[in-house]
Amino acid sequence: MTQKDYSEFADLSPFELKDRLIEIACSDAQRLMLNAGRGNPNFLATLPRWAFLCLGEFAMREAERSYSYLDSGFGGLPEQEGIVQRFDAYANHCGESKGINFLQHAISYIDDQLGLDRDAFLVEMVSAFLGCNYPTPPRMLPHTEEIVKAYLVQEMFGPLPCNGEFSVFATEGGTAAMTYIFQSLAHNGLIKAGDKIAIATPIFSPYLEIPVLAEFGLEIVDIRMDQHADWQFPEGEIAKLLDPSVKMFCIVNPSNPPSTKLSDTTLDRLEKLIAQSRPDLFIVTDDVYGTFADDFVSLFAKCPRNTLCVYSFSKFFGATGWRLGAIAVHDDNIFDHALSALSEDKKQQLDARYASLTNHQRDLRFIDRLVADSRAVALNHTAGLSVPQQLQMALFALNGLMDREHRYKDAAKQLIRQRYQTLYRAMGVTALRQANDTNYYTLIDLQEIGGILYGPEFESWFIKSELGIDFLFRLAEETGVVLLPGKGFEVVDTSARVSLANLTDIEYASIGKFTRQVLDEFHQDFLAFKPS
Repeated sequence: MTQKDYSEFADLSPFELKDRLIEIACSDAQRLMLNAGRGNPNFLATLPRWAFLCLGEFAMREAERSYSYLDSGFGGLPEQEGIVQRFDAYANHCGESKGINFLQHAISYIDDQLGLDRDAFLVEMVSAFLGCNYPTPPRMLPHTEEIVKAYLVQEMFGPLPCNGEFSVFATEGGTAAMTYIFQSLAHNGLIKAGDKIAIATPIFSPYLEIPVLAEFGLEIVDIRMDQHADWQFPEGEIAKLLDPSVKMFCIVNPSNPPSTKLSDTTLDRLEKLIAQSRPDLFIVTDDVYGTFADDFVSLFAKCPRNTLCVYSFSKFFGATGWRLGAIAVHDDNIFDHALSALSEDKKQQLDARYASLTNHQRDLRFIDRLVADSRAVALNHTAGLSVPQQLQMALFALNGLMDREHRYKDAAKQLIRQRYQTLYRAMGVTALRQANDTNYYTLIDLQEIGGILYGPEFESWFIKSELGIDFLFRLAEETGVVLLPGKGFEVVDTSARVSLANLTDIEYASIGKFTRQVLDEFHQDFLAFKPS
């Protein structure tokens, strides 16, 4: 087959390359495109959405109470006094309803399990649906924060106790959380141009692309996972964090795209290193896929003082369009300590930056600086995630908290793990699942599978010929399948990332079959060029 030159696309971000692949895959109108390049799930949580709708009707009734004498579409603000009794009366007239049942259980749960006032909770939720007030406080609605905190403790801490309080900032998805963290660290002099930042690779590509932007100018230190050791860190890689010039360590856990959680052994090694040698190290852990893992424990639980936790509700609850994320920071944290240790000149600069917010600028916590910086400080009073979004976030978190039998979680895990097996079975290779795998994504190691199917000579040829990008373009052009390059996520081996969340089982069988088909074609190319 005639080879085309795709080298001009080799340095594109994988998500920009995706658009080019989609264009090629769609060139044949008679063929169905299969896009497994992006991790948008094709499943979602229905109960908290039913609850949102049912609460919305009740909220409208509450609004109309204030101006019931006007027949002009007027509504007023909800009243807290007696609101739970009015909801009970409303619920009794609704008949059997999934959304109403959810809300009734939620009102009992927040009282019995979280110790929150039912009337204050319900009026916050009703006001949030109506969107009739600014987010107050801007960082997060108070009852919503308590609910999300309880959810994060359940999902991020595993068997570990949560020692000490932490605070949460609701953000426009995990992407906004990433943006705000880098911006505030830079604004506050906690990172500066020329500093070293350690990145656990492979990783979600923006973590590689943001630090090197001109406004940050950071030097990346690669902390590479070993794919032959279930994507854990060799001791030599962890030892790179001993370098005191490394200011920050960023990690996605479970990883993206290997989709493997840190093992207990790895967590213990990192905890020991931080405690004994690097108590000053900033850690950012992005744990969006933690809810798909078995017995997950976050670095936010193991190294609480050093760690900012980024979490997004988008993947587990099928809510990418809602843009629901959070940044969690322990009240006793290294970021606030580092602020207090800044030079007097830098402190005076920051005093001026935050002068419009408080007369005690040096008492302003890092998490509150995140909020202010997200709105250029001057608009801090109108910062915050929209309150309808915060309502849906609270309902998602309550869904996770109240699902005592883990029915939704188990179904989600089973769904993506079945797709994983289907994909590899259709390629004609055995899929071996490790205990730490989540399988939200999988990396098809093209060179390794090529070696298994056609022998070591073909594997060597495939590596030497650097055929990863060629494979993706040929796959898209011939079959309409879109995958992303592992190289874009700092994967060493020639590989392709497949999202196992967004297509059907039969479509993953097709992707496996087409992947094998294109590999067979490369094998034919190899035989044609191989010296006799």
